[in-house]
Amino acid sequence: MSRSYQIRTFGCQMNVHDSERLAGLLEDAGYAPVTGDAAPDVVVLNTCAVRENADNKLYGNLGHLRPSKSANPDLQIAVGGCLAQKDRGEIVKRAPWVDVVFGTHNIGSLPTLLERARHNAEAQVEILDSLETFPSTLPAKRDSAHSGWVSISVGCNNTCTFCIVPSLRGKEKDRRPGDVLAEVQALVDEGVLEVTLLGQNVNSYGVEFGDRFAFGKLLRAAGEIDGLERVRFTSPHPKDFTDDVIEAMAQTQNVCHQLHMPLQSGSDTVLRDMRRSYRSARFLSIVDKVRAAMPDAAITTDIIVGFPGETEEDFQSTLDVVRQARFSGAFTFQYSKRPGTPAATMADQLPKAVVQERFERLVELQESISWELNKEIVGRTVEVLVGAGEGRKDADTRRMSGRGRDGRLVHFTPTGDAVEGSVRPGDIVHATVTYAAPHHLVADGPVVAHRRTRAGDNAEAGVRPKTPGVTLGLPSFGAPPTTPQTVPAANGCGAQ
Repeated sequence: MSRSYQIRTFGCQMNVHDSERLAGLLEDAGYAPVTGDAAPDVVVLNTCAVRENADNKLYGNLGHLRPSKSANPDLQIAVGGCLAQKDRGEIVKRAPWVDVVFGTHNIGSLPTLLERARHNAEAQVEILDSLETFPSTLPAKRDSAHSGWVSISVGCNNTCTFCIVPSLRGKEKDRRPGDVLAEVQALVDEGVLEVTLLGQNVNSYGVEFGDRFAFGKLLRAAGEIDGLERVRFTSPHPKDFTDDVIEAMAQTQNVCHQLHMPLQSGSDTVLRDMRRSYRSARFLSIVDKVRAAMPDAAITTDIIVGFPGETEEDFQSTLDVVRQARFSGAFTFQYSKRPGTPAATMADQLPKAVVQERFERLVELQESISWELNKEIVGRTVEVLVGAGEGRKDADTRRMSGRGRDGRLVHFTPTGDAVEGSVRPGDIVHATVTYAAPHHLVADGPVVAHRRTRAGDNAEAGVRPKTPGVTLGLPSFGAPPTTPQTVPAANGCGAQ
């Protein structure tokens, strides 16, 4: 019998996508996902190091696993991701029942390290300081039948004083456009309708091969792929945002009118201390240009409250920018000190009570704006890509949930004459919004239209896409060939 595995993922979209790679690697090595309430043979913790409580979360999970390890010594526990990259051998010192520790640069080593740990009957710690192989050259078992992540770069060249990511993910490494497009095509061939282009800073894409307009070109090229209905991307950096990207978003039919662009602070003084390389006027000018080109665009952001030295005046500047930008939503965070970052040793660390009070004021303002914008959609018919598990109360309300083209969460009632058979995750429905809340929309009337899709067929059959590693590395833009041909590494564009 094959050994079973379970992956527990913490943190950002990059980690979620890495976990898909880990699942693909394990299944290629003969492992099978654990089913039901069965105990897995291998537990993999894919960790995050961005927030202050990341360490507590990891060691809390490891503490809960210790009795299982004591009861079953053959259980293997592996720790990967950003916290593993940071803490390295410290993990097995604090939790000696851990079998494998691997970093962000060598996720492809996991099956070998598990086998080596079993053979040698001792923990294996392998952390590389630079990328061993681009993650997208590895197989991936996808989480969704209808939507997929596609990494266009890894790492980051920015030096934000609050962020530990560059030291853990390394300098930016870009994939060649043909490589990216080949992976998108592979997902579409599996029935996927939507892809999200993923990078720590997607709009600096092209820095490695000297094309500052590469990201806009990539968006346009994705528009040429037949069967790809939605393209999203996350996250861009305001300092690298160029007008050609806005034009590509507006002119490419399948690129969604949704933009998630981190603000972090509305104070120019704080932005300077954060080393964010733009100021509030620059940020707002991008927002204005996006709305001029796409009046229906939903713009969301990230904001940090309580950065060291932030004054009440600085905080008021953030509130002013939020009022002017009118974000449809925001991920708001209280500043979290991370050892190893310049901000951790800055003077004027703010008291918790001050940060909490400002945080609550920001959330109150943003929720009022989100609610106002969502109310404007009541009465409109929206296109919804049906998801799975997005509505926590769906079972009680007899609704289903999915995302509109602008990224908003929509709960709808899957009834009406337009419904053909049953509505499945991966299907497309059109529904009329009857109610708005700050974080979601409700469409309780009959469905206006329903289109069954291949993604819905796969979801109904319990089939999730599994894509092989893509190693094309084509240097040009355009839809990939039907039958990919490997480009020899000698031409400078081979697999990284």
